[in-house]
Amino acid sequence: MGTILELRHVNSWYKIKSKNPFQSNATRKKQVLKDISFSIQEGEILGLVGESGCGKSTLAKTILGFIKDVDGTIVRGTDQMQMIFQDPYGSLNPSKTIGWILEEPLRMQGKTDREMRREKVEKMLKKVGLEPSYYNRYPRELSGGQRQRVSIAIALIQGSKLILADEPVSALDVTIQKQIMELMLSLQEELGLTYLFISHDLNVIYQMCDRVMVMKNGRIVEIGDVEQVYTKPKSDYTKKLLEASC
Repeated sequence: MGTILELRHVNSWYKIKSKNPFQSNATRKKQVLKDISFSIQEGEILGLVGESGCGKSTLAKTILGFIKDVDGTIVRGTDQMQMIFQDPYGSLNPSKTIGWILEEPLRMQGKTDREMRREKVEKMLKKVGLEPSYYNRYPRELSGGQRQRVSIAIALIQGSKLILADEPVSALDVTIQKQIMELMLSLQEELGLTYLFISHDLNVIYQMCDRVMVMKNGRIVEIGDVEQVYTKPKSDYTKKLLEASC
């Protein structure tokens, strides 16, 4: 196994427009990520946990290149990276069928044979636990769990090996959460996937991940094997999170 992603001393900033009506073009920068360093090995699930607003989603967007005001080093061992979002309904085009949505990345890859695209989409639907008949359905006709299965299919249909999952089960009820987590673990084993799994829920992280990073105010305050961090946390902040989750 090799390293599929490595960050060295990464910082990132957002630009904030001035609210002063007399300074309409003025902007200032707010630093979000502060000296972030870690690596992910092929085939592992690395968890990222922390309170809302600590910078978890910004880290994922920085890795994917969505945020441009960045310094430090990001070494990507694969070009095939995709993201699974928290809100499966908001990330799916409501005016398009599931088949059209899943075929779009293939069209963008230049795969113009319609029959081959449909065959690939139907196979992917089966992989995520949906019948081929879902090809002709619209997002509004699906439950939250079914929509998240479609979101997982979108992330995988181009052959991506590194998946950044940003709170992928937090919008689902407990029973459906368990099903989606089991699906993600099954797909990881079947397809050799690597996950950066982001969540505010320490119980979910414990069930899913091999290692865990704890983030506070844009910094990684602790990183280690899940069992080690949960039983012998070194950071006071980690201890407080664990106490609050009991």
